[in-house]
Amino acid sequence: MTASLRKVDTVPESGLGFHIPSLITYGANFLILLGILYAVGFKPILRMLNDRAETIKESLESAEKVREEAAQNRAEFEGQLAESRAQGQQLMAEGRAAAERFREEQQDRARAEADALIERARADMNQERDRVIDEVRRNFADLAILAAERVVQQSVDRNAHSAIIDQVLEDSNKS
Repeated sequence: MTASLRKVDTVPESGLGFHIPSLITYGANFLILLGILYAVGFKPILRMLNDRAETIKESLESAEKVREEAAQNRAEFEGQLAESRAQGQQLMAEGRAAAERFREEQQDRARAEADALIERARADMNQERDRVIDEVRRNFADLAILAAERVVQQSVDRNAHSAIIDQVLEDSNKS
């Protein structure tokens, strides 16, 4: 039985143990398969890879646009923020100026009220002084008449003496 198996395997082998006709058949099959794959699969695979590359390129361009827009928006935001800060500082300065004007107005009003109060007090003092002087004159006139009556020991007309004393006092004020 071993002899009959040997007859089936009578294909000559090369020195390295390869069966050359099978090797040629395998190579031909591989080249045919490679040609079919190239014709059928290579173009779709290249198209798919090109589409993918285009998608990645568009995504990168879109990301760059978004980055530029973000930078522009940030610059605009910072500009608006700086403008808002400037407006806030201007409002603060205006508020301080208004407060200073209000304080000055209040001080002026207080000074005016104090001056008016002082003027009224002076007027009241002058009126009171004049009233006291008039009262002192009347009392002095009464005392003078009383003294003259005692000296003369007779009744003197009060109205006549008051007129004389008033005239003497007026003459003494003039000189």
